[in-house]
Amino acid sequence: MRKQFIDELPSSWVKRARVLHALGDETRQRILLLFEPGEELSIKDIADMFPFSRTNIAHHIGVLEKAGILIRHKKGRDVLLRLEKNAITDALENVLIYVRTEA
Repeated sequence: MRKQFIDELPSSWVKRARVLHALGDETRQRILLLFEPGEELSIKDIADMFPFSRTNIAHHIGVLEKAGILIRHKKGRDVLLRLEKNAITDALENVLIYVRTEA
C-alpha cells in the first residue's frame, strides 16, 4: 500500500485531478458538447442554452478553465472560449498509462 499519497496528491497528478473533477459533472460535460470542432463561444452563447443563472454557468466555465479545458481570449470587445482537447486527452492518457503499468 502506498501511504505517501494519503494526505496529498503527487504534483504530477494535480492537473489530472482538475481535469477529472471538471469532467465529473454532467452540466460541464453538456457545456463541452456544445462546441463544434474549432468553434469559439461566448459565455452568453453558453448561458443562453441552459435554464440556469449566468452565475451558475460562469462557475462551471471557471472550473473548466481552471482545468485547462476551456481557454478564454478576447476578440475585439468579446470574450470567447475555445475547447482545448489536449488538456482532456493528456489527462486521460496519463491515467491509462498509470492503470496499465501501476495498477
